[in-house]
Parts: sequence; structure tokens; C-alpha cells
Amino acid sequence: MHPAWLVLWSFVAVILLGYLLLSLPFATTGEADRTDLLFTAVSAVCVTGLVVLDTGSDFTGFGQAVILVLIQIGGLGLMTFSVVLFRWIGRGISHKHRLVMQNLFSQTPRRDIYSLVRGILQLTAAVEAVGALLLFFHFLHYFPPKQAAWTAVFHSVSAFCNAGFSLYPDSMSRWAGSFLLNGSMMGLIIVGGLGFPVLYELRGKLRGTARRMSVQTRTVLITSAVLIVAPAVIFALIERQALADMAWRQRLLAPVFQVVTCRTAGFNTIDLGSLSDATLAMMMALMFIGASPGSCGGGVKTTTLAVLTAFTASRAARKKRVNMFKKSIPEETVFRTVSLVLLGLAVAGVTFFLLLAREELRHAALGTAHPFLPLLFETFSAFGTVGLSLGVTASLSLWSKCWIMALMLVGRVGILSFAYIIAGGGAQRGLEYAEENVMIG
Repeated sequence: MHPAWLVLWSFVAVILLGYLLLSLPFATTGEADRTDLLFTAVSAVCVTGLVVLDTGSDFTGFGQAVILVLIQIGGLGLMTFSVVLFRWIGRGISHKHRLVMQNLFSQTPRRDIYSLVRGILQLTAAVEAVGALLLFFHFLHYFPPKQAAWTAVFHSVSAFCNAGFSLYPDSMSRWAGSFLLNGSMMGLIIVGGLGFPVLYELRGKLRGTARRMSVQTRTVLITSAVLIVAPAVIFALIERQALADMAWRQRLLAPVFQVVTCRTAGFNTIDLGSLSDATLAMMMALMFIGASPGSCGGGVKTTTLAVLTAFTASRAARKKRVNMFKKSIPEETVFRTVSLVLLGLAVAGVTFFLLLAREELRHAALGTAHPFLPLLFETFSAFGTVGLSLGVTASLSLWSKCWIMALMLVGRVGILSFAYIIAGGGAQRGLEYAEENVMIG
């Protein structure tokens, strides 16, 4: 089995197991539709956060715990946990398993996969523990200690894994002015979205074991910073009238928090329905870009944007090679970058067309207007495994929910992995004919 197939089936297996656990009578507070339970399992494992049931009220403590475990497994990947499991029971790691881990963490040392995975799990546990402690101090002002602890742990794991699941229907809106909550959540989201290869290298840099930062790490850090600062300023300028009615803390925190969370996480501190179309368009672009490679988030990734930008600049300057930080990017990487963006746009476009066609027929039968912009927003949110919505998720038809579930799975596994699964591996040279030019542009 090729690593791409292995990753896909591991996610499918966890989804089915999660669905069975959520289908137990004591997992929900009342009767729940089977499709909605499957949708919840897919959203949790794909760390998306799109919900058709309220996590805090429709699920019991057991159901919430199942969702939390699904988020953690989906964020780190079943392959990561299985490495530790095999080591614990005394079994070796197969060659295919090693290939999967090397594909996921291609920028990290490969000599000892177990040490790498152990470091990732230790780093994850440490960051989530610190985040949960900070959130506990915040929630302790509003809830009893036991409830505050559970709420802190749930949201810490959900934020670090960029899942976007919240125990409250309004997400974080009621605490839009809290520096402690906003700072803790944004810190968890940013760290979780940088990618484990970058975190692994930064840890080595702090310990003095890494001499210099790789092009991968520099690209991720700079691109992530630009995608936070620039959109936050644009957000504040476009929505200045809406922000004018808020307290100064909310005016300061809301643009930054919403920009950080809309790339991969899916939390919100303001009503998305009140935002202008220009802001929503910018948010869809950020959702399409997503997080960084080797992270818990989806999208086409920050490095893809950076390489594509460098490629465009080099072609505009009539340069043959794409250079970044005094290093030349392999042509194969540039070709994969362009293919990834085109495939991502194609998959999102086809899914949106299918959603629009189905919902337009259903709304025509009901005599209501079909939600064009909310469906487009929903499509990019599912592809980027973000979880933000304009309120149409629960009202989607059965087929539309199935398309959204499929898109979430594609976004989490990776568009190039799915391209391999569909087309197969082993690129063939094919026939070569006499060249003839074609006008473009």
C-alpha cells in the first residue's frame, strides 16, 4: 500500500470508529440524526470545526470527550500515535510506515523516527498543557473549578490542533475583549499552524543543536507573520465602522484574532454575518492558503504561497531559476506548487458548483433564495479545514453535507495525496511530438 493510501485509510478508520462511539445512546443528550453524527466525526478527525450539532448542549461529557480524542488524533495523525504504540508493544516500524512519517516531516532528521515522534508528542503535550493552564485562569472567573478545567483542556486541544470546535454556540464571542483568552488562543493556533518540522527546528535552535534555520523554517515564519499583520490591518480598515461601536479592547483584539483563526482554526469573536463582502472575500483567500506543511491545518499551505510568489517574481524579472534566501528551489517543487494551487482551485470550484446546483433546486422548491455567498464561504472553509461558517451548515441537504464531508477529508489528507490516489504513481514520460507554439496571455 502506498503511503498516500495508508494515510487516507487511517483517517477513514478513525472517522468510522468515532462515528460508532458518537452513535452510542449516552454520547448525546437526545436523538441525533446519523448523518449529523457522521458529519461531526468527519469534522473532528479532519480538524475542521464545521458543526451541525451544538457540541456543548447536544453531546454529553462522554460525547465531548470522544470529539476531543478525535481532534487530537486527527491533528497529529494516526500514523504518529501508531509509531509510539508499536514501540510500546515491542514491534518494529514497517518500511511503508517510515515512508509516511518521512513524507509528513520531510525537513526533519530521519535516522530515528521514534525519537522524532516522541519529540512531537512531548512538544504537543507541553504546549497544550501551558495553553490549558492559561485558559483555566480565564474560565475560573466564570465557571466552577471542575467545569473551568474541562473547558480549558477542550479549547486548548481544539486551538492547538486548529480544529475550531467550541463548547459554546457563539464560540469565543462573549470574551472578545479578554486579553488572556485571546492571547492564549491565538498563541495555540499560531504554534499549531507553524508545522512540526518548523517547531522541531526551532527547538533545536533554542537548544543550540541547530546551526542555521532552513529555507523551510524561514519561509514559514516570514509568510505566517505577513499573513497575520497585513490582513489584520486591512480588516481593521474595512470594518472600522463596525468596530467603532465596540470597546477599545475589542477593536484592538478582534481584527488580529479573526485573521489568525480564519486561516485554519475556525473560532470567532465577532458575528461573521455582520462583516462586509470584501472582508469575507479576504477571509476566503486566507482559508484557501491555510496553515504550514506538517501542521494540523489544511489549505494549500503558506510555503506554497511563498514559492508561487517567488516563481511569479522570477518570471517577471525574466529569471530562469526560483531563488529564496540565496537558495535555488528545485524545479520539481515549483511544478508541484503550481499543480497544487490549480488542483485546489479546481476541487473547491467543482464542489461549490455541486453545492450550488443542489441547494438552488431545493430552495427553488421551497420558494426561498439560495445562499450564494454563504455556500462559497462554506466551500473554502471545508477545503481549508477551517470551520468558520455563515450559518448554513446545519441547513444543508443530505447530498450537500456529503460533498462537504468529502471536501474536508480531501483538505486534511492533502490534495496531492488524493491526486496520487486517483491517478496513481509513477509519472510517465509519454510520447513526444514536434513542438508548435501556442499564444497565451
